[in-house]
Amino acid sequence: MNNQQPLNNLLPDIRKKALKRVKKRSPQESAASWSGDDLLYSGPGRSIFIVLPTPGCAWALAGSGGCSMCSYIADSPLEEVSTEELVEIFKDQLQRQIQKQEIAGPTAIKIFVSGSFLNPEEISEDARQEIFRIINDYDDVEEVVVESRPEYVTEEVLRDCCQSIPDKIFEVAMGLESADDDIRLQRINKGFTREDFEKAMSTIKNLQSDFKVEGKVYLLVKPVLTSEGEAIEDAVKSAQYAVEIGVGRVSFCPSTIHKGTLMELLWRRGSYQPPWIWSTLEIIRRVRKSVKIPVIMDTAGFGTRRGPYNCKKCNSKLKDLIIESNINQTIPPEEECECKVRWEAEVEFSDVTRSTTNLLKTR
Repeated sequence: MNNQQPLNNLLPDIRKKALKRVKKRSPQESAASWSGDDLLYSGPGRSIFIVLPTPGCAWALAGSGGCSMCSYIADSPLEEVSTEELVEIFKDQLQRQIQKQEIAGPTAIKIFVSGSFLNPEEISEDARQEIFRIINDYDDVEEVVVESRPEYVTEEVLRDCCQSIPDKIFEVAMGLESADDDIRLQRINKGFTREDFEKAMSTIKNLQSDFKVEGKVYLLVKPVLTSEGEAIEDAVKSAQYAVEIGVGRVSFCPSTIHKGTLMELLWRRGSYQPPWIWSTLEIIRRVRKSVKIPVIMDTAGFGTRRGPYNCKKCNSKLKDLIIESNINQTIPPEEECECKVRWEAEVEFSDVTRSTTNLLKTR
């Protein structure tokens, strides 16, 4: 099946319609922050998450329509935010979290935007440097984590970032999603190849003799047009590939249904379901046995209508097991539930029952 033509036809139109429905918000309203227990390179600690408002992901706003599962662009103000305002918003959000709990002990600050932190069109160089100057004043902050597409990961930018926070680990998280070029390009519409990712990782590794810089990878569990069995195999192989390329951490992101995406369109037609929680457990068990770096399974959306789901009897219990295994990096114990037989059947026969939805059908 050739998926390239349907995606090219649908995604720009879906994105355009979704953006028309976005409620206009100011940069201050678009910002957010929270904190929680997390696994740092040094061990268990705390992370402060800060979402900054930017003009929006350059890839999502391009003619391609962006990625088939992502709606984070809808959280952006979709307008230029001045350096001064962006820095003030960062200060405000950081202080909100510090007022709730002082920075004491191992802490990471993770800065999210709807696209790429290292893209100067989204975050100016001046804003980036000032934000890092603020962070550098906190001795207990051990890590600073940002997200970026690989094309913005250059030696010049990395050197500038690392020199701004010389005693802290600087980690660049990239959404590789899958090690399979066909899945990433044709089903996710990510817009970059393994070669692009490997080039970015090579740039990071070349600077590790001078700085504490790391690469992190996000892997999507069950993209559209992917069966349950294939999703498990692809996730495991992709993690093993990422480790071979030299990433410092792997973070699995099981699909949840975002509004205004191709994934939601297929889900509403009954042609797509997020992965079973059983599948995420199978992935984490297999990966933890085969790789020696920290591996996290995100549990956002678990047990909800739009997220990974087993049944009401075991959703919460298995979610708690995974959260505990994320912090301790242990292999979750085997569990049983009456719904497990249905998951096993779907994995076994998933290639037979794969969706045959006509993507060219008008909505």
